[in-house]
Amino acid sequence: MARDSRSWLHRLGQRVISDQDTEQEKLNKQLLIFASGLMAFAAMVWLAIYQAMGIRFSTTVPFTYMVISAASLALYLWKGNFALFRFVQTSLFLFVPFIMQWSIGSYVSSSGVMLWALLAPVGVMIFQGARESLPWFFAYIVLTAISGFFDYYLAEGVEAGVTLQSIAVFFALNFAAMSTIVYLLISYFVRQRDDLARRILEQNEQLRDEQEKSERLLLNILPGPIAQRLKQQHSIIADGFADVTVMFADIVNFTRLAEEMSPRLIVGLLNEVFSHFDQLAERHGLEKIKTIGDAYMVAGGLGEHHRDEGAATRDQRDYSAEICEMAIEMREYMDSRSGFKRAQLQIHVGIGTGPVVAGVIGMKKFIYDLWGDTVNIASRVTAEAAASTILVDATTYRRVRHLYEFGEQRLLTVKGKGEIAAYQLIGRRAAAPAG
Repeated sequence: MARDSRSWLHRLGQRVISDQDTEQEKLNKQLLIFASGLMAFAAMVWLAIYQAMGIRFSTTVPFTYMVISAASLALYLWKGNFALFRFVQTSLFLFVPFIMQWSIGSYVSSSGVMLWALLAPVGVMIFQGARESLPWFFAYIVLTAISGFFDYYLAEGVEAGVTLQSIAVFFALNFAAMSTIVYLLISYFVRQRDDLARRILEQNEQLRDEQEKSERLLLNILPGPIAQRLKQQHSIIADGFADVTVMFADIVNFTRLAEEMSPRLIVGLLNEVFSHFDQLAERHGLEKIKTIGDAYMVAGGLGEHHRDEGAATRDQRDYSAEICEMAIEMREYMDSRSGFKRAQLQIHVGIGTGPVVAGVIGMKKFIYDLWGDTVNIASRVTAEAAASTILVDATTYRRVRHLYEFGEQRLLTVKGKGEIAAYQLIGRRAAAPAG
């Protein structure tokens, strides 16, 4: 029985306030039902007080009010038409107090019962807004003026059967009760509004946190300027760069290592190595493009060249030199980790400089990538490099040969390009400070 009652009450609550309602709509419905309940309760209390004081007058008006109010609530529960329910209740708030005053006598003999009608424009202001409350407030003023005009022709309080002592009591009751109801409504509204504002603030903070996470994730996938452009436009992002230095770094014998080590260990190893490479790229102001299996691709010259404070103190070398410096540091790091967990960690590196086409491809799991002969040359040079060897193309060599020691020229065959010159980067010249 109790379970059936709770289920029935739950369904009834769903009829009054649905899950589809906005927070503001829920608050408006709660306030109106609260006000309607207070007015119905006040009507019953007033009838009881009049009867207890021995004052006799027609109970038709308050009884009719309660019947119409209950009927409008039942109609709302049946049809779900809140606008009609709101209009009926507001009309009752406005007209019933004036009708009661006119049925009792004058403004004085009724103890200012018309003051209850003020709840109509005040309620509309709370439920709907200031603009919507203006017609109701105007109607309240007009009815008040009409009542004042009729007071010239209505009988005095004693002639209407109400003593002056009773009038004084009901003046106090009417003003106190009406003030209490208005205070309760506004207090409830303010508390709910503050709670709603708090929840909105919490949601905004959560949204801001999620947005920051999305921003960080996007910047981990794309270069900063490209990420900004991607958010601002939906067209294809494609750029041509006349001069970019591209580097590929592959781990030597990675396939054999993957067979000898557990999946968890090999993934952890790659994560450790590539995370260190990411730090180097950031320190040198370079853009990590992607990782492909055990291959790491980075480029310089794709935009504004950012350096941290440590990098800013170095010689003003261009991105080609930064790429070479990073390659040396990568080789040194890998050599220092040789023998880690029985894995001989070594890399071979290829570097090429020249024009590239860059852009964002794909709709899902998109990536910022580079294309062109420069990329092909860097990849081909990498394939020819031995373990712990860094090979650069001729363009890169001419640009940084005053900073680094190089071996003899080697000729490599590149598909579609024929023979190209490559040089082994041995290390820094003595005059060049370490990065």
